Amino acid sequence: MAEATQSNAELLEWPKKDKRRFLHVVYRVGDLDRTIKFYTECFGMKLLRKRDIPEEKYANAFLGFGPEQSHFVVELTYNYGVTSYDIGTGFGHFAIATPDVYKLVEDIRAKGGNVTREPGPVKGGKSVIAFVKDPDGYAFELIQRPSTPEPLCQVMLRVGDLERSIKFYEKALGLRVVKKTDRPEYKYTIAMLGYAEEHETTVLELTYNYGVTEYTKGNAYAQVAIGTDDVYKSAEVVNIVTQELGGKITRQPGPIPGLNTKITAFLDPDGWKTVLVDNQDFLKELE
Repeated sequence: MAEATQSNAELLEWPKKDKRRFLHVVYRVGDLDRTIKFYTECFGMKLLRKRDIPEEKYANAFLGFGPEQSHFVVELTYNYGVTSYDIGTGFGHFAIATPDVYKLVEDIRAKGGNVTREPGPVKGGKSVIAFVKDPDGYAFELIQRPSTPEPLCQVMLRVGDLERSIKFYEKALGLRVVKKTDRPEYKYTIAMLGYAEEHETTVLELTYNYGVTEYTKGNAYAQVAIGTDDVYKSAEVVNIVTQELGGKITRQPGPIPGLNTKITAFLDPDGWKTVLVDNQDFLKELE
């Protein structure tokens, strides 16, 4: 038993040593071309690749602010014949950092975009933000930052127990809390988790609204994908952590049939999904 505990302790160190980064976020849209047009024209993203899989009745498009080898991107999924989805109450927003929020909002409005919060400083703070919605109703926060290596900088999800979630993501994924803010006057607490500082990377933003322990997941947002050097070892870690904190592995580690990319997938204690992807296989896939 002591030996098992020791090897578990060693195993739990693995996510911190592993070479990890956020690869992409996957979600479903009702019209691929409409979303591509909006993201490229309004947000200034580039269409990086597109694939149609008629035998499975779906198509994907990858968009971002730089090559997938080094940038976090969105992976849009279009399922044949499905024109709308329920976003649910749990998904929060994506975020884009830009040098001039006012100008970006002006451009988006001129192109018919839906601005849901006018640009300006946050309540009780200095940072300038705005909110817009894309054609499917996904919210995007626009954050003013002078310059950033990663403009696609946040995925915000709501959770029912922030401390449990923080512990889960630290242990299962080796993420660390780069910022935590409690706003009792607005009855919420947020934690930003990342593999580097907030201004230089993509962060997972977890929001806890006082007293709210459950949210609807809807069927629109799917998952975030993170790179790893060893999906098997990473899955073992997740397995140990789920036994302590909840959540579960939904896909055992191994290659995807026909693609040979090794992955593993799991749900966190709130039911949010993460996929871990083998770093080398992912690069091969991009070739």
